Amino acid sequence: MWRSIVARSRQVVARNFCATQMNQVLSETRKSFHSFPKTSLSQTHHRFFSHFSANPSDDSSLGFAENGDSQLDPFSIGIDTNAVEVPSYEGVDDETQMDSFVSADDRTDMEEGTQVYEIDMNKLENVLSLLQSRVDGSLESSLDAMPLDLHEDFIVKVLQTPFILGETLIMFFKWLMKKPDFKVTSYVIDSLVKAICNDLRKRNAYALWDLLKEIGEKEKGVLTVDALNELIVLFSKLGKGKAAMEVFDKIGDFGCLPNEETYYFTIEALCRRSLYDWAWSVWEKMLDGGSLPDGEQVGKIISWFCKGDKAKNAHTVYLLGKEKNKLLPRSSVNFLISSLCKKDGTVKLALEMLDGFSGEARKYAIKPFSSVVRGLCRMKNVDEAKTLLLKMIAEGPPPGNAVFNSVVNGYSKAGDMDKAKEVIKLMEDRGLKPDVYAYTVMISGYANGGQMDEACQVLSEAKEKHTKLSPVTYHTLIRGYCKNEEFDKALKLLDEMKDFGVQPNIDEYNKLIQSLCLKALDWQTAEKLLDKMKENGLYLNGITRGLITAVKELEADGLDSGETLSEV
Repeated sequence: MWRSIVARSRQVVARNFCATQMNQVLSETRKSFHSFPKTSLSQTHHRFFSHFSANPSDDSSLGFAENGDSQLDPFSIGIDTNAVEVPSYEGVDDETQMDSFVSADDRTDMEEGTQVYEIDMNKLENVLSLLQSRVDGSLESSLDAMPLDLHEDFIVKVLQTPFILGETLIMFFKWLMKKPDFKVTSYVIDSLVKAICNDLRKRNAYALWDLLKEIGEKEKGVLTVDALNELIVLFSKLGKGKAAMEVFDKIGDFGCLPNEETYYFTIEALCRRSLYDWAWSVWEKMLDGGSLPDGEQVGKIISWFCKGDKAKNAHTVYLLGKEKNKLLPRSSVNFLISSLCKKDGTVKLALEMLDGFSGEARKYAIKPFSSVVRGLCRMKNVDEAKTLLLKMIAEGPPPGNAVFNSVVNGYSKAGDMDKAKEVIKLMEDRGLKPDVYAYTVMISGYANGGQMDEACQVLSEAKEKHTKLSPVTYHTLIRGYCKNEEFDKALKLLDEMKDFGVQPNIDEYNKLIQSLCLKALDWQTAEKLLDKMKENGLYLNGITRGLITAVKELEADGLDSGETLSEV
């Protein structure tokens, strides 16, 4: 409509300009030929006027008055001046002269083209003042009292004006729908939806949805998918996933086809409310529709499913994204690998995904590679973890202490201490210094196997490399000695802990006291340890203290029984 108006306006301007130039030509012509006898020049006159009437908007007509070489000079063009008869236009205005060159149809088009709609600013100010203020009484009665223009442009201007409450706009729109001369259009609906969606209020969102349902059921094709998408986003921001799903389910009933954004926004709204099963159903419908959002949005969908403990579903999304050549965010891929490694059944899927890393991406992919190594070790598939470790050494990313420690821990738990030592040696060959954790898991492996001498050798090596050890290191050894009932060595380690910056905690004392009471029945040593605990500000739980008392009373009862027997 606007393009048509602009085109017609340009046509009118061009024609007026032609008329002005023509008047100038006629005026000069009359002056030049005033003294000549009046004779017929019908052929020349006919060509002259047919040039303008054939194509009045042609720019070439302007050359008559502007081009100096083309001025109407009777002598330069060789016209017989005795045969010239110039029509007289004296006393005729410009508009009448122009009518002689323009056909009746062209004049009608010009008049229609000039009828451009203009918003009545007074009416607009009145209705805006009403909508932006509190109304005493009914809003509808106040609107009925106003002689409003219900043109589409006028209504859109009202809806696009800021500082109008959402509920007021909805009441205004409901009033409009009751008017017979108002026509609901997609342009007006889109403007209303944008205005309401800028106001994050739950009540307005549901009121808007009720209104759109009413419109969609009455008039098919008026609601647009873009407007419904905005409503889904609004429900998502409000945390109303079920309402967003309702909008999604009704899109087809309104004669709209969901697009990629429709599916994406609906999945986002459902995942925000942890409705992951519903979100997966929407994803499946997206696949049936043959559409897929861009790589960034696919990556977010992967992350949402991972957060919902749906790593396997997220992996399916990942495979489809790769198949469609979507550029997925590296953070989403790393998150997926980490999530797959949390369960034994999906670690192999994560291992396969590592083949997708190459170049610079592989160089800095230490986190996903480390996750797979840990997952394989947890599955007790330590040999495959070591194979991956060797592949990392050869091709990258360069493994650090954490990766080596995972493999060492895996072999130590499996009791394969020779392979654990090989990994420690490999670490040292790469210039890495085994940390306290590596030595601790080695000690734990030997202690669990009853190889306390080997465990002590590892402890001695750790003392040489590190000035401060971990409480877990000593706790592991003390537990091993208690298991073998070597309590003297366990007590010696307890005294040694302070020399390497480690303070004994309740666990060490508790383990020793329980072992002394239950296995050695040595309540005297247990009481000494209890006194040391009090000196260090540690307090033993009531059960273990009661155990010391019980062993002490048991021994006293045994002595009394022995004395009685000896007397007898």
